[in-house]
Amino acid sequence: MAITAQMVKELRESTGAGMMDAKKALTETDGDMEAAVDWLRTKGLAKAAKKADRVAAEGLVGVAVSGGRGVAVEVNSETDFVAKNADFQKLVSGITKAALGASDIEALKTTDLDGKSVADTVTSAIMVIGENMTLRRMASVEGETVASYVHNAAADGMGKIGVLVAVTGSDAAIAKQIAMHIAATSPMALSEADLDPVVVERELAVQTQKAMEENATSAKPKPEAVIQNNIIPGRMKKFLEENTLMGQKFVMNPDITVAQAAKDAGVEVTAFVRVAVGEGIEKKEEDFAAEVAKTLAG
Repeated sequence: MAITAQMVKELRESTGAGMMDAKKALTETDGDMEAAVDWLRTKGLAKAAKKADRVAAEGLVGVAVSGGRGVAVEVNSETDFVAKNADFQKLVSGITKAALGASDIEALKTTDLDGKSVADTVTSAIMVIGENMTLRRMASVEGETVASYVHNAAADGMGKIGVLVAVTGSDAAIAKQIAMHIAATSPMALSEADLDPVVVERELAVQTQKAMEENATSAKPKPEAVIQNNIIPGRMKKFLEENTLMGQKFVMNPDITVAQAAKDAGVEVTAFVRVAVGEGIEKKEEDFAAEVAKTLAG
């Protein structure tokens, strides 16, 4: 497969690797971007890359909690300017409240909002505001106590990141703190048991290859048994600690894990969701100077 400059650029931006290293990684993996990221990591030339770090879109996430249920809704707009618009924020607020009575995103689209379906309300707003908007996704949690947190709030109950946490027990304060923690650390899953096995298997393959290559070039190679029974398991333990909510060090008190903080407070975290504006949406990079020149020329 031909390796293009754009592919090299994308890999460099997502991993922080040098140009030649990025090009070699793509060449070695026949242009497979994910495999190239893993190749760079086995060589110690890149950190674990998250696709969300490379994507962006505008809009807002709205959150609402009622009783033992919480919802988070993402509504996208073309520009951040519109996301700051009072009419757009009113739209997001209305849709979010309507979501409390909907089971999923498809049900939400048909839910009544001021005499029209949510879908029709969005269409009408597009005509008024003059910019394309999308009701992109909805997530929810249920539990004995549900807390919410909005990061980079644009208005009450909406911002760039929305988090919901469900716990058993009535300590809403610790639930709110854990929600703030999740906003900051973006764990992959609640616990090891909830992690995608494919993700774990991929990480194991990367760490195994990396450990073997490091040992092969070491001035004092370690016995293979040490690699297999100590080094690789140790690195996987660290991966699980860093990427599961229960295993992470609690932002409010790094001396303990989130699991311990919850236990100390007498609660059990049963579910969480974290919704950030633009996750998974590739946003076209605009050359602002060229855009202005084109506008002036027109």
